[in-house]
Amino acid sequence: MVKLTGCAERYENLKMITEAYLIQVIGRLNCNNTKKTIRWLKERGKEYQFVNLDERSLSPRELDSIFQHFSPRDCIDTESRYYRKRGLEYMQYDEREELNEHNELFRTPVLRSGGRAALGFDEAFLRENT
Repeated sequence: MVKLTGCAERYENLKMITEAYLIQVIGRLNCNNTKKTIRWLKERGKEYQFVNLDERSLSPRELDSIFQHFSPRDCIDTESRYYRKRGLEYMQYDEREELNEHNELFRTPVLRSGGRAALGFDEAFLRENT
C-alpha cells in the first residue's frame, strides 16, 4: 500500500467521504444559496458533506474535478464583493489561477454527487441525486 501525503492524501480522503455521502456541498456559510441548499437537504433528512471555503482552499485536484464539469469562467461569481473590490471586470486574468488563489471568487454552492456537478442552488439536481 502506498502512503499518501499532503494534497494527495486529502484528495483521497475527500474522495472516500464523497462516495459515502450522496451530496457534497462546497460553499460558505454566509452564502444564501448555500444556506438554502443545506436547509433543503436537512428538511428532507438527506445526508451531505459540507466543505467550507472560508476554512480551507480546494486542492488543485479538487479544482480539476470541478473544471471537468464547468469552465473556470462559469465558476466565477461576478456579483461577489471580492470581484468588484479587485476590479476584475476591468482586468485580463487567468480565471483558473484566480479561483485557485482566491476562494472568495467561487460561485457557490458547488454541488457534487456521483461524478455529476451543479453550480448554485439546483433543486432538480438535488432531487435526482438524493
